[in-house]
Amino acid sequence: MGVSQSPRSAQVIDLATARQRQQAQKSLVRLAPELDGLEMVYQLAGSPDAFYGMPILAWGLREDGNVVGLVPWMETLTACQEVNSQENGYFIGYRDPETEEIFDSPPDHKYYELTAAADYFEYEASGEVTLIQQLPDTLGTHALCMNHPNAPWHIKPVYGWRLYSDGSVDALLADEQKATMTPILLGDNCLYCARAHHQSVYFFQRHIANRILEEDPATLEALAMMVIPEE
Repeated sequence: MGVSQSPRSAQVIDLATARQRQQAQKSLVRLAPELDGLEMVYQLAGSPDAFYGMPILAWGLREDGNVVGLVPWMETLTACQEVNSQENGYFIGYRDPETEEIFDSPPDHKYYELTAAADYFEYEASGEVTLIQQLPDTLGTHALCMNHPNAPWHIKPVYGWRLYSDGSVDALLADEQKATMTPILLGDNCLYCARAHHQSVYFFQRHIANRILEEDPATLEALAMMVIPEE
């Protein structure tokens, strides 16, 4: 005689909640500047035999305890491991230019620096989004700013970066008409957050920004393909 079994209770998985929880674990809680010249190494699909280096701006501690290198990349400050595009490049590892060593994990000393700082400051959770930290930009990063697809674009130097309590990071640009002192430093009243004032923002390394400003034909053609939407 068989034994009847009660059906197992179905578990309803809220995918939206799961995604939000996963994203929260990736949220940044602390930043530390990179001051020793360590680089991100990446490759392009069109040049499989070549490696390219890009200076790391900072290291970030995530809510889940992981540390990631951060570079200004396309539309945001991006974790190096998330650079994964056939067109624009994909992450290979980190590099110490002094020793030429390539490694796939952030250095231990940055992990200890970030966790110690996070423990020391330990901001209390708040219902409002608040400013956690500001870092100066040390790479000469520039932002291409557009407010409408058909409106003129502007290239502006990035003076710093702000980390907020929701884990978001925004670039600091300057309204030169409001600048009263030089050089422009963090805390000056002429600085404003890029995302709050511009519909679209793309970040470039200093040498690429200079090519754009010099109206280099090849650079402008590549720029048009990258940032101008198809009609």
